[in-house]
Amino acid sequence: MSTKILKTLVKKEMMDVFRDKKTVFIMLVIPIILYPLIFIGALQLMTFISSSMEKNDYKIVVAAEDEGRFLRKLEEFRQDGRETAEDEEQSYEITIVDSGSITDYESALNEEEIDAYVSGRLQDGKMQYDVYYLSSVNNSSYASGLIIDVFDALREDLSKQMIAEEGLDVQAVFEPIVYARQDIASSEQSIGSIMGSILPFMLVISLLMGTMYPAIDTTAGERERGTLETILTLPVTNRQLIVSKFITVAVIGIASALLNILSMGAITFYMYKMMDMQTDMGSFDLAKFIPAILVCILAVFAFSLFISAVAMCVTSFAKSYKEANNYITPLMLVVMFVGYVGFIPNIELTQTMAMVPVANICLLVKNMLLFKVDYAAIAMVLLSNVAYAVIAILFLSKIYDSEAILFSDGKAGLQLFEKRSNLKKGGVPTVSDVWFVVAVTMLLVLYAGSMLQIKYGLMGVFGTQLILLAVPLFLVIYTKRDVKETYGFAYAKMADYLGSTVLIVGAYLVNLVIAVGLMSLFPESAGNVETVFEDIMSGNVPAVFLVIALAPAVCEEMLFRGVIMHSLKVKYRVPSAIAITAALFGLYHMSLVKFIPTGLLGLLLCLVVWKTGSIYPAMLMHFINNAISVFISCYPEQVEKVLPVLYKDTLSGLEALCLCAVGLVLMGIGWVIIKEV
Repeated sequence: MSTKILKTLVKKEMMDVFRDKKTVFIMLVIPIILYPLIFIGALQLMTFISSSMEKNDYKIVVAAEDEGRFLRKLEEFRQDGRETAEDEEQSYEITIVDSGSITDYESALNEEEIDAYVSGRLQDGKMQYDVYYLSSVNNSSYASGLIIDVFDALREDLSKQMIAEEGLDVQAVFEPIVYARQDIASSEQSIGSIMGSILPFMLVISLLMGTMYPAIDTTAGERERGTLETILTLPVTNRQLIVSKFITVAVIGIASALLNILSMGAITFYMYKMMDMQTDMGSFDLAKFIPAILVCILAVFAFSLFISAVAMCVTSFAKSYKEANNYITPLMLVVMFVGYVGFIPNIELTQTMAMVPVANICLLVKNMLLFKVDYAAIAMVLLSNVAYAVIAILFLSKIYDSEAILFSDGKAGLQLFEKRSNLKKGGVPTVSDVWFVVAVTMLLVLYAGSMLQIKYGLMGVFGTQLILLAVPLFLVIYTKRDVKETYGFAYAKMADYLGSTVLIVGAYLVNLVIAVGLMSLFPESAGNVETVFEDIMSGNVPAVFLVIALAPAVCEEMLFRGVIMHSLKVKYRVPSAIAITAALFGLYHMSLVKFIPTGLLGLLLCLVVWKTGSIYPAMLMHFINNAISVFISCYPEQVEKVLPVLYKDTLSGLEALCLCAVGLVLMGIGWVIIKEV
């Protein structure tokens, strides 16, 4: 790759981006001016709200049969409030409303004529008080808190009085021990805790905001301006073009993020100084934050590579600036949602979380600011983000290699919302339709499927499989697609079924070794999978075979190897379609331990469908794979006598090698049988 050409392309992309003043505005004005205004304004607003709550006049009704005991104590509080008002600016006023003037306390509370109603009656020799208030009304809720303070003071007075009447030392009874909280956290840890709860989230959002507009401008914006065709005619390769655009977006994102870090650091320093003046927290050593700052910078670089590539992948499908903004919105919502993990207490940076995009960066930055250093976690987070960026760039290169995507006429867009009479019969669903339906299907599986499984157990799992079948089938029928072509309902020879059977048995043995290895690496995830699996397998054996083995073999295959794979094959090259389908199949099972084994299984199923031209052998393979697992789980004693290795939590090197060798040999034989047909 020519460095000179790359520099020229990057310079050109930079000039195009900075020609748009909005980009400069987003990069400079928001982090340097808007963020401080937001934080200071929010601080002032909270102070104002707190002050206004303490200055309000709270109307309280007391209807207690206690000879005026509580009323007298409330009067003392009111008098103390008035005395405080003479010395301090912030105080509250209590107005005691005559209970005789209130006929219906519920209506009075709902109409906000009063803020709280206190009743009391003698029960079992003790006074039983009830405080009625509206939690949905701020004044009423605050008044109830004041009343509880009065009750606490009254209870303390009565307790002291009873102790004194017994001739005991009140002070000794009330304070038999003396205790004090001693905070040993250093000033650096205190300020790191403040920064750790705010900075990670703002960091990922600022990186997304910094890369979003350049990504749109370098992809959809260039297409809308009509300059993309001109660039593609120049003596530059698609790879050079993609890398130059990627470098431009990433550099701008990094610059924006660094400005945000400086701005957030200044805000945090300001907040710390304000707290220091009020509580005397003491000074802190900035040098102790240098490792955290360096790791944060590395995290910014790694995450910028990832989010830049993802943003460009998303916006590359848009034909206009407006459309790109619509496409980028779901990405922004996902990043924001995952980024909230930094605010959740007790979420640790485990091996599993280190592989989750966005969340791993938030937790890493948070840990570093809290001086929790784990070099393995740091390496895993940084490398995973770089790996995800490389995958996204490779996908982006496929996009720029596809003229159908770059110069589409819109016919490959969503047809699901078109008038049905305007649709032509035949063919397979468009990729846009498939992505939309897959998203809807997964949401239904996540929400409706989860509720069905919780309420109905095994039959709920069957209901989830029907969702996978019904939603894509509705798409195929509504858009008048060819059912046989979409699902791959074609004749398969007996040799195809024989080869598929041998192939899946070998694949099961290889996947067994992989699964055992992953379980040892991620025991928490493995434990969750085993718990769910055991609950499902506890049902009637024939029903388990039907739901766990047969239903997924039909429903999941019709979705993944049917609708998804055949639609992707029309848009992309066969290897890309197979890889994407296999990855989606692995992700669908929503488990880190199961992702690789199910992804590899999905890859084999795709290859068999592609080679045989029929979905039926893949259905058989899927059924056999699941049926083996069901049989092993339902008849453990019988199977363990014959094959004890299947029940081991760990495998020796020799056992793993033998299983892999046998599995690979069987897979090779099965594939040869299929190819020779």
